[in-house]
Amino acid sequence: MAWIGIGSNLDNPARHVADALATLADGAEPRLLARSRCYRTVPVGGPADQPMFCNAAAAVATTRDAPALLSYLQAIESAHGRIRDVRWGPRTLDLDIIAYDDRRSADPRLTLPHPRAHERAFVLVPLAEIAPALSLGPAGRVIDCLARVDANDIAPWRGAG
Repeated sequence: MAWIGIGSNLDNPARHVADALATLADGAEPRLLARSRCYRTVPVGGPADQPMFCNAAAAVATTRDAPALLSYLQAIESAHGRIRDVRWGPRTLDLDIIAYDDRRSADPRLTLPHPRAHERAFVLVPLAEIAPALSLGPAGRVIDCLARVDANDIAPWRGAG
């Protein structure tokens, strides 16, 4: 099982998030098991003049290994016009593997669990809806990590999820 962070802040963000979730729900592999509602979140890092993000989380069952799942998710991003030109910049769609079973990896292409998930409320709030006891490695369980971050600027996305 893998847990995916989903985000968008360009070109109708809620539609991109909903379409990504629909893509995960439509396929036999991976198979969508759970999804959070959508949240309105402030951009973290990158340019300060970005639009607000729409964020969600999903749990999927998959037989793909983690690198193959990452490639699949990046293909979905590309289909949504994702351009990787500014780190932490605006994007049409961002799909991150937050955790994959209990695997640990320090590979530069895919670090597991996600190296900053435990400190990002925009990841933790939606993930806590579907996997509060999920371990993020040495950082601890999602719900415990969430208790250590400021999530006051996160609100449900109106009209979505």
